[in-house]
Amino acid sequence: MTIIEGRPAHAAQDHPAVSDGRIGVLLVNLGTPDATDFWSMRRYLKEFLSDKRVIEENTLTWKLVFNGIILTLRPRRKGRDYDTIWNRELNESPLKTVTRSQSDKLAGMLTAHPQIKVDWAMRYGNPSIASRLDAMTKAGCHRVLLVPLYPQYAAATTATVCDEAFRALMAMRWQPTLRVAPPYYDDAFYIDALAASMRQNLSKLDFKPEVIVASFHGIPQSYFRRGDPYHCHCVKTARLLREKLGMNDKNFLLTFQSRFGPEEWLQPYTDKTMERLAREGVKNVAVVTPGFAADCLETLEEIAVENADVFKAHGGKNFAAIPCLNDSDEGMRVIHDLATRELKGWLD
Repeated sequence: MTIIEGRPAHAAQDHPAVSDGRIGVLLVNLGTPDATDFWSMRRYLKEFLSDKRVIEENTLTWKLVFNGIILTLRPRRKGRDYDTIWNRELNESPLKTVTRSQSDKLAGMLTAHPQIKVDWAMRYGNPSIASRLDAMTKAGCHRVLLVPLYPQYAAATTATVCDEAFRALMAMRWQPTLRVAPPYYDDAFYIDALAASMRQNLSKLDFKPEVIVASFHGIPQSYFRRGDPYHCHCVKTARLLREKLGMNDKNFLLTFQSRFGPEEWLQPYTDKTMERLAREGVKNVAVVTPGFAADCLETLEEIAVENADVFKAHGGKNFAAIPCLNDSDEGMRVIHDLATRELKGWLD
């Protein structure tokens, strides 16, 4: 039997040539609905909240509540929230807009390496991880660096991105070699970028915050007790950032937001902290969200609107939500430094 380039001759005739030698870099963020209407929101929430990494409870009571109440009532309410921040020009969520821009800008920063193909995906919603990995392999990427855009590791974020990526690989006969960028919660380039961004944004305010609050997305206390390192990562990020800014634990606080359901979550809670600070006479507050690589519903609506309202309703005066790193120069340096560090050994 004749062999052509390691394959039987008949195989070479039956199948088109496969390009290879390229390297893929796939940025992944949490997810986004396709639109703000009931059914789009329902599809998104069903995919998101059905993930066993996100909601670990698997009781009959939870299933009844999830299907009978949450998927009936929550889509409308969350759809209204998304509608207040929606990018109407592109008809998409801000998270999708920013993540696409991060991908495009990273590609521009890596033009010295033409073998690299940069793309982006969402863990929930579109574009899916599976679709982008498929596109990368078809483009000849037989090595792929997966970059979950979560500075702090949690099973409900980083781990589920890996789960989904490997589920996609299970359907491939010829799998690409996969690397996963680690969490970067204490990396110097990340802390430096946060501090620089904060100084820049604080200098634009017409008031001086008496207290700065670093608000991270929460997780249930039970996840932490089972060994999730997320809380420890958040605490270290906050400590390093506090030290970098020359602040102390009285004027730079750590809180957790976005709790869901009746279970106890990581504390202190952001909204309760806003209420307490206002009642204690604090008039000026700024909030930074170091756990988010891009602005999204949790920063643009939950922090900038809901928590601002809580603070002012209880006596506070000035409230500022500091933007995420997004696709700013500081933010892109973080993503670029992370990607190039993890690509070592793959690049000439």
